[in-house]
Amino acid sequence: MIRVLLCCGGGFSSSYVAERMKKEIIAKNLSNQLEMEFSPFSLVLEKIDNFDIIICCPHLNIYVKQLLEKTDVQVPIYILPPRMYGNMEIEEIYQDVIDLLEIYQQTHMNPVHFPGEENVLKITRQKAYKHVYQK
Repeated sequence: MIRVLLCCGGGFSSSYVAERMKKEIIAKNLSNQLEMEFSPFSLVLEKIDNFDIIICCPHLNIYVKQLLEKTDVQVPIYILPPRMYGNMEIEEIYQDVIDLLEIYQQTHMNPVHFPGEENVLKITRQKAYKHVYQK
């Protein structure tokens, strides 16, 4: 079971998206593989140890960098590409999460990202990295 914490600035958009994702997790029969909760980013340090990966909305990019400059975070943090945040297809996010956990395990890079995707605001894909670049 992979435990994901979805964060946004105030928790409002992520709470809506997380609830939508929870329904999609059930509909896609992923309940045994994936669990998702939401939180405002301001509470991430209080919750981080209960999750395998933190996914942040794209607008939190600067705040994630500030957090990582001040704190030794031992859980991968991923900044979701803007178009993926707009679509929020659970199967695509789940595939990225699996691949990102592997990248993090090998590199301990934070924020964790795929090759060539260092600048989240330049990412235009709407599907999982593997589905776009490794066909």
